[in-house]
Amino acid sequence: MDLPWAHYRGNVAVMSLASSKLTAQGQVSVPAEVRRRLGIGPGSVLEWVQEGDHFVVRRVGTYTSEQVHSALFQKKPSAPRTLAELKEGIRTATRKRHARG
Repeated sequence: MDLPWAHYRGNVAVMSLASSKLTAQGQVSVPAEVRRRLGIGPGSVLEWVQEGDHFVVRRVGTYTSEQVHSALFQKKPSAPRTLAELKEGIRTATRKRHARG
């Protein structure tokens, strides 16, 4: 029996949770039940990953500050700075960024 709402994966028939249509602009609406299960809302970021001949859409995970730091600063750590040096560096960068003319 061929069910239009079921997908065959191995020995198990899996019922679709929801479906969406693609707009002419390439946009897809995420059904309410899927948004609820993923815990996403406006502004959430989704990633599309190819796994073999399938694509998986998932919520982008959060990263720890250590993971972000290691991704941004892959070189060896710089020499320790004093609080005064850090504040002066921020002051200099801000002035440079907002300099007129």
